[in-house]
Formats: sequence, C-alpha cells, structure tokens
Amino acid sequence: MRLSRRRNGFGPLDKLVAILVPLVLIAAGVIAYVVLRPEDCPGGLAEHGGECVGVTESAFDGDEDLDGLIRAVAAENARVERAWEDPAQGQAPMPYGRIALMMPFTSDDASAMTAAMIRRALAGAHAAQLRANSGSGPHYQLLMAPDGKDLDQWRPVVDDLADLADDRRSPLVGVTGLPSSTPETRDAMKALSARRIATVGPVITSADMNAPYFFKTSPNNSMFVDALGHYLKRNPGAKKGFLVYDSRPDDVYSRNLHRLLQKKFGTAYGLRQRSASYLGSTGPAAGIPQRFQSAAQKICLTESDTVFFAGRDQDLPALVKRLSQESSCDRRSPVRILKVGIGLEPTLTTNELTEMLRETRTRIVAASSVTPTWWTPRGLPAKGAPAGLGGFLRVFNDLDKRYGIGEKPLDDGYAIMYHDAFTLLSNAYDRSYSEANEKTGNGGGTPAPASTPTKDDVYNTLINAGIVERDGRLLCTNCLQGAAGTYAFEQSPETHQWPICKPIPVIEYPAQGRGGPRKTYRTFEDTFQYPCP
Repeated sequence: MRLSRRRNGFGPLDKLVAILVPLVLIAAGVIAYVVLRPEDCPGGLAEHGGECVGVTESAFDGDEDLDGLIRAVAAENARVERAWEDPAQGQAPMPYGRIALMMPFTSDDASAMTAAMIRRALAGAHAAQLRANSGSGPHYQLLMAPDGKDLDQWRPVVDDLADLADDRRSPLVGVTGLPSSTPETRDAMKALSARRIATVGPVITSADMNAPYFFKTSPNNSMFVDALGHYLKRNPGAKKGFLVYDSRPDDVYSRNLHRLLQKKFGTAYGLRQRSASYLGSTGPAAGIPQRFQSAAQKICLTESDTVFFAGRDQDLPALVKRLSQESSCDRRSPVRILKVGIGLEPTLTTNELTEMLRETRTRIVAASSVTPTWWTPRGLPAKGAPAGLGGFLRVFNDLDKRYGIGEKPLDDGYAIMYHDAFTLLSNAYDRSYSEANEKTGNGGGTPAPASTPTKDDVYNTLINAGIVERDGRLLCTNCLQGAAGTYAFEQSPETHQWPICKPIPVIEYPAQGRGGPRKTYRTFEDTFQYPCP
C-alpha cells in the first residue's frame, strides 16, 4: 500500500490557510481576554488619571485593609435595595435614599489621607448608616465615591453625583467626605454647591472653605484659635511664643491657620519676631519634608515656652522628636505645643513619643472637635460625654471587633465626625420625608414618587435646624444630637453653615492631672445672651 506523497511547497489554498488561521487565533485570544479578564475598575468605577474613581454601591478595590469594611458597606447597600425592590413576604417596600461618601479610598506617603484615617472615616460613616437603617423610617445606601488619593479626580465624581440627584425613587440625599482643606476640595465643594447638592465636610476646618450648600460638622480654625485664646487666658505662661508653620503655598488649611495664629497671638507672644517654616509631608514633591532642625534650634535658643503649630498632625511627631534631640534646650523649663484639629492623632500618643514628651517636659495642648476623655478604656461613654455618643459607641465597637479599625480608633475624631456628618444628612431626609407624607396623607406608608423629598427639601431642612430663645434660655430646634455634641446650623452670613454651639474641648497631653473639669468653649456662644443648650 502506497501512501500518497504531498508535493513540496505551498499552493494558493495553503497560503490562504496560513494567513487566516493565525488571525483567527489572535482574534479568539483577544475576545477571550476581554471577556475573562478581571475588570480594570470593578464596581462601576472608571479610570481617570491612573486611578479608579466614580460612584458605586458595590465592592471595589481600595487600600488592602479596607476590604472588609468596603464589602460590609456593599452588603448593607444590597440589603437596602432588596427591601425596596423585592421585600420579604408580608413586608411593605422600604423606601431609601442615598448618601455619598466622597473621599480617597487609596493612599500613599504624601496623600491627602493616611490609610488609618480612611479606615476610621469609613467605619464612622458605616456606623451611622447601620444606625439609620435600624429605624422605621427611610433606609440609606452609603455610596462610595473615590475621588483619587490626592483629591484631584473630583470632576467625574461630581458629574456622576449630579446624575443621581435626579433619581426620584431612591434619590441622592447629599454628599459627605471632602476630607481636606485643599484647592481641589474647594473646587469640588463649589461644583457640588452649584448643582444644589447639600454637602457636609466632617473634618474641614479652614475658615474660608465656604459655599451656599456646604455644611461643616467640625469647628473651623478661627473657632479653634478662639478656644486656645480662652485656654491661654487661664494659662498665659511666660508669653515667650514661637510659631512653626507649613510653608506649602497650596495647603489651604495650614495657610489659614498660620494667618489666624499670627492675628490672634502675634503681638502678645512675639510671633512676628520668632518663627520658622518647614515643608509639610502632605502634597506633591517639593523638597525634603519635615525638616525641623532649624525650628528646634530657634525654639531652644529663644527659650520659648509656648510653641504654636500651624501644620498638619502627621508632621507634629517629627517636630517633637527633633526637639528631644536638640542639645541647646534647657530641660528645666516646660514647653507646650499648641495645635488645633479634629482630635488627638494616635501617632502623637505612642509610647515612644509620650516618653519623649515627659523626658523633655513638653506637652501638647490641642483645641479639638473630639476628646478621648469622653469615653472610658472599655469604650463606654464617660461622665460629661455628649448625649449622642453612647448610641454611636455601641455600633462602632461592634465594627471594631469585626474588622479591626486599628489602635485607638476613636482618638483622632475621624470616626465620630464622619458619623455625625452622615447622621446630619439622614436626619434631614427623615424629617423631609415625614413632612412629605403628612401633606399627601399617606399616613406613614410608602410615598408616591411626587412626594419623595428632593435634594432641595433636604437643604431647606438643614438650614432650619437652629437655636431659639425662650424664657431666658436657649433651645434647639431640630439640632443634631451627634456623637461629638449637640449643635445646630442656620443660614446666615455670620455662620456660613459652620456648627452653632459645637463643643470645643481643649486636650492636654500628657495630662497634667490637676484641677477639676474646665468649662468647654462652644462655637458662636459669644453671640448669645444665654448659655448654649
């Protein structure tokens, strides 16, 4: 049996096959890759500037230690949607609103938020979501809106949020987040305000961060400085002052604080003659950050006893360490470093830094939104704590056990202030929703789409939570009973949507352990004839 032999070489058909087969294989490979590869930006986010940004109710990839919290928020969002779209048998559909958390979900050494700050902020907002969803009123999705680690990818996020604001069945209630006083945050704040979307900055403190629809749950730098002024009236020291300030020209927060400290204390404490700058660690590369050698030498040579710090908390440990190494310092005289901020950043109270502070007879004096004296080591409300703190702690402590929020997760105040910001918006929507039902006679049932509150209703409710006087005392009308205190908002050219009657405790660390509790300064209290409620 002879096998037929094929001639050598390629005919026309062979050449065609040789060309087509590789092309088909390449096309099939491309299709398989596109279909089977993981999404570049999961959760409906989109790439802008090399980062995944946008607005999503689903899980996505943030910093690694956020994974559990992000998935918990996504699961609660899915449960809220099911309760409306496909309620359990015998249950009425539960309407819901959406509150967006616009902030970074990734970080690096120079980003606007550290990984620990992001984790605490997300945990605080999620705690507020869970508390709001435990009631009988509308429930809430917590939309996650990453806008880039440097806050510079806000434009596509704002566009997405504006689209959601027109949804009448499950409307966008408002936006919270915007964590840092930067030019990018200011632009985003103004863009959201131009679209009439109520926005709450939980930890914004620069006094010039103002827009008609922008509310702030934290006091501003001017209020913090006033609280320090009250402290210094009781504790003036030798009035040998020194000012250390961040020289970054684009840091809105530090520039504002620098200006306010100079104005308030410049003459009394000689700050115009005694000051030094440094380059802060937050922001684009512009040289070696945290160089405090010159500042430390000048503080010691001038024998300054009161150092005013106009910079971010992330940089303060480096100043303390440099002061402890300065041989020209006279350790016989105590030194205090005055700062402002949301709370007491855990990096300021490590064992190492605490030992340095004690050895050099230095203490930190901080005017803040939150103080660790409000809770016990077991995470329970302490005597004198705000009335709204206990409910928050019960939920937050459970989240901490499940997901490990980190060491001293309450101390810097981020979790508490992000909780209050979410609660401010959800409370306003609850009240607007109740009034809409009353007017349409729905008797507490699910409202028709026409009676669902709009973003304008939420804003109008927010600006009418004020303080009134009756029978020689002040009363709250729909005030926020937050974890950081009971306070109000109103529309006026004097307040610019900063909180009214917000407590500003002054923290001394290490604690001096002398005297009883001091009277806590309250924002705008000097404008009232009677004490804040």
